[in-house]
Amino acid sequence: MNSSSQGDEKIGLTKGDALVIVDLQNDFLPGGSLAVPGGEQVISVLNGYIERFARQGLPIFATRDWHPKNHGSFVAQGGPWPEHCVAGTRGADFAPSLHLPISTQVISAGIEVERDGYSAFETPFFQQQLEKAGTTRLFIGGLATDYCVLNTVLDALALHYRVCLLFDAVRAVNVKPQDGEKAVQEMVRRGAKPIKQAMIL
Repeated sequence: MNSSSQGDEKIGLTKGDALVIVDLQNDFLPGGSLAVPGGEQVISVLNGYIERFARQGLPIFATRDWHPKNHGSFVAQGGPWPEHCVAGTRGADFAPSLHLPISTQVISAGIEVERDGYSAFETPFFQQQLEKAGTTRLFIGGLATDYCVLNTVLDALALHYRVCLLFDAVRAVNVKPQDGEKAVQEMVRRGAKPIKQAMIL
């Protein structure tokens, strides 16, 4: 899918909208233990989205992997991934160049040993905060397209939120070469609307 398929439609932000930034953490960026190719490229784009949402006083959520040292997804425990985003470590910190406002609500996922934490909705607190804010439409971007973004988007759609996928602010792990592309296709097929920053008024 390319940007031309998104058209030139403009989207106005309104009450009920919320921005969800998925796992912009050091371990998923260059030099991190599970670096997503091109992951650093989304930071400036996400800062643009943050500025627009903050300007209108709309809620901003930042999800993070916040794993115990013995998390089940780690190779040492028989999982598929190198150790990453261990709670309290520098690798689990948000990217320093991500301009998160002080009002950002942080949602920690994967805090239990046996739960992957691929979706922020595994944490009941997330949905509770969305409901408290009166949220009906989510704008979701971050890392990685084919894992945490995919699962968070699909859970949001299953819970009947409208979802705008920030197509210009996601990057994939691509364990298999087409994983990211397939993930985008699946999210769109399920009802997510792919957008880019220039479409927001």
